[in-house]
Amino acid sequence: MSIRRMKTYTAQNGYVYQYYFVGQREALQDDPCAPATEYVFDVTPDRHAIYAISVFVCPDALDAWALSHGRSLTAAEQYAAAKLRLLQGFEESEDLVAGERRLLVDSGNIEAMLAALEL
Repeated sequence: MSIRRMKTYTAQNGYVYQYYFVGQREALQDDPCAPATEYVFDVTPDRHAIYAISVFVCPDALDAWALSHGRSLTAAEQYAAAKLRLLQGFEESEDLVAGERRLLVDSGNIEAMLAALEL
């Protein structure tokens, strides 16, 4: 059994989230985001209830990034995109866990998200 590393993120809106990475899988065929890789994070905004939040990394996002940079993203870089989208989700919503709890990395947002990493 592995011990999960709980991380803390303080959003500009004042919420303090704790989260950890659960795992990844291919999105289920009947999921509206399919085909995509689903990264699952467990998140708690209050240290009481834990909610699963899924970040879907779409193939079109990976293709668009590869086309503009001349190489594909590594597995670690794809995880980084998912994690950065999670953190962006914390900033976008006053209470992310009360919403749909599904975030998307697509061709429209991958460049801006990964720009901070200077890949």
